[in-house]
Amino acid sequence: FYAQYFDVDTTAVLTRCLHAILPFPNPLTRTNTTNFLDVLDGNPDLYGPFWIATTVVFILFLTGTISQYLASHHDKAFVYNFRLLSGAAGLVYGYTAFVPVGLWGALKWFNRSSTATLGETASGSINLIECYALYGYSNAIWIPVALISWSPVSILNYVFVAVGFAVSVVFLTRNLWPVVSGTEAKVSRGLLIAVVGLHAGLAIAIKFLFFAARPAAKDIKGDEAEKGEKMVRALLGI
Repeated sequence: FYAQYFDVDTTAVLTRCLHAILPFPNPLTRTNTTNFLDVLDGNPDLYGPFWIATTVVFILFLTGTISQYLASHHDKAFVYNFRLLSGAAGLVYGYTAFVPVGLWGALKWFNRSSTATLGETASGSINLIECYALYGYSNAIWIPVALISWSPVSILNYVFVAVGFAVSVVFLTRNLWPVVSGTEAKVSRGLLIAVVGLHAGLAIAIKFLFFAARPAAKDIKGDEAEKGEKMVRALLGI
């Protein structure tokens, strides 16, 4: 049964990644004006989302380790922190696995409630695999972001992560709006706020868990950066 969701060629995966990394429509060239669900064309896959998430996990571990090495004192041997790997896996796989399920369940519930109340058909619909594909491909932007966010200059890391958050959240909200707009106005706004809020939590966790640049942050802000990082780590249990 699941084999059909891994039956996708490289060209299709790259096209979907391109739509996720460049979600802004260009009115001059008329490129990327198609909704991502239309790009899926009724053939959502789990192959791309799985390997994108896996790539993000290992790149976060690699560049997070580089960031820690650059921020460490070199008068003693550097010790690899393999908790970064388990933390990256828990964060990325957990977010990609559970948030789409919650969103799909909420949409199914509220669409059913609204159609039962109004006697109408919802204007948009999305199935669970399409939710997984949407969130899975939204992670593609974190690959280039993670590759350049190992700098010991904290402000640069904030900028890179903020750009990654902005691109991915635009991709999600732009493609989810036709679906959530089928619910009541208050519900649709609430769902979009939840989507943005959860995605902001992912971006904040990525910044503080993997690219904290501790020494530079302590020199400027004292213990504030360390407290923020410890709080995020405590929430994720790593």
